[in-house]
Amino acid sequence: MSKQTRRQFLSAAGKTAAVTGIATMTGGAAMAAAAPAQKVFVHHVYFWLHNPDSQEDKAKLIAGLQKLAKGAKTIQQHHIGTPSSTNRDVIDRSYQVSWLLFFKNKAEQDIYQTDPAHLKFIEECSSVWKKVIVYDAEDI
Repeated sequence: MSKQTRRQFLSAAGKTAAVTGIATMTGGAAMAAAAPAQKVFVHHVYFWLHNPDSQEDKAKLIAGLQKLAKGAKTIQQHHIGTPSSTNRDVIDRSYQVSWLLFFKNKAEQDIYQTDPAHLKFIEECSSVWKKVIVYDAEDI
């Protein structure tokens, strides 16, 4: 049997109580039902530059993304990347920079879309890209 942390134990116990319909009394108040599970929201953006060989343009975009990562409050995690050297038929390496973001849920991502830091990033960096494709996904 693997050893559980206190957090893992409490999480498992809470889920069990919600599933079996057990109400726990705490300080005289009944806990109604567990809050609905939040679905993690993943936002993956691919950028194609006007000048794909320009290290200056790529550096400007990456610096803008780094600034955005620090300024947008709802971003839980982020990753900035460039195409890997992997090469198979199913791999698209035609983009120059990717931006992978994790949010608590769709509502947090919706807030990000109008966050002043995001809008400022678009204003300052959109001149370097010619194409952007976004893939959004939620937990199932």
